[in-house]
Amino acid sequence: MKLSELKPGQTAVIKDFSDDDLSLRFLEMGCVPGEEILLERIAPLGDPIAIRVSGYSLCLRQSEAESIIISSVDRN
Repeated sequence: MKLSELKPGQTAVIKDFSDDDLSLRFLEMGCVPGEEILLERIAPLGDPIAIRVSGYSLCLRQSEAESIIISSVDRN
């Protein structure tokens, strides 16, 4: 499953990255494998998205979210 497939309010765990060029950037921003991630909201036109990871909010483009592989842990 990809981060771009989550709905607002859902949580997941980062598993891996599908884009090697972006993976270093994600790691520097605190998006590390094993870290829990929450999709906070999606902009009205669908891009960007706001996530909470490593204790802070981060905005990503949908194209960037497509390259974050997650496993769902939604507790709802």
